[in-house]
Amino acid sequence: MITASIVTYCTPQEELETILSCAKNSPIDKIYIIDNSPTSILRNNIYTFSNNIEYIWGHGNIGYGSAHNIAMRKAYQSGATYHIILNPDISFQNGVIEACRDYMEQNASVGTIMPKVIYPNGETQYLCKLLPTPFNLIFRRFFPFKFLKKYNDKYELRLFGYDKTINVPCLSGCFMFLRTKIFEDIGYFDERYFMYGEDFDYYRRIHTKYKTIFYPLVFIIHKHKKESYKNKKL
Repeated sequence: MITASIVTYCTPQEELETILSCAKNSPIDKIYIIDNSPTSILRNNIYTFSNNIEYIWGHGNIGYGSAHNIAMRKAYQSGATYHIILNPDISFQNGVIEACRDYMEQNASVGTIMPKVIYPNGETQYLCKLLPTPFNLIFRRFFPFKFLKKYNDKYELRLFGYDKTINVPCLSGCFMFLRTKIFEDIGYFDERYFMYGEDFDYYRRIHTKYKTIFYPLVFIIHKHKKESYKNKKL
């Protein structure tokens, strides 16, 4: 059994419908939509995509990790073998979920897997990373990129070319294909993180006991808005 969760906050209806359409045509058995929005308007029309959707609203804006934890606990209690963290701004073709599942079935030491991630124009997103240091997180954000290119290339592991399967210590939270067995000894997202960093922390913890795999034989499309680069509040 494969479950998935999508956390939303004032997400455009069209964006949510895109990811639900992708999930509908995949082996995902149940989708949890945890809506942190102030209203439940996103409830409208979502059930036309699938009867296997559980919409959860009314808990307030509790953050990314805390909201996904609601679904992850439900997935574990329901006996799901795999659970997928999905950002609402991604899409994928038929076969992606199957490929990730098959790789996990053949490699019991893998705790989570992420496919190659590209922009809508086809460019690669460099989301494989070393475990971040304060230098990585702060200086690359506020200093001109040209002065940090060498450090940034090393941090984003660009030298391996993003063309081979590799065990990476830190990946992206936009798509996390998780083996639910890891919840028993790794737990869930640390709810002290409201937004940003909770996925890095979770990968760090998973990587101490399991492989965290980048799998470029299939890909997903991620709009990757980088709102924190545009919005000073974020």
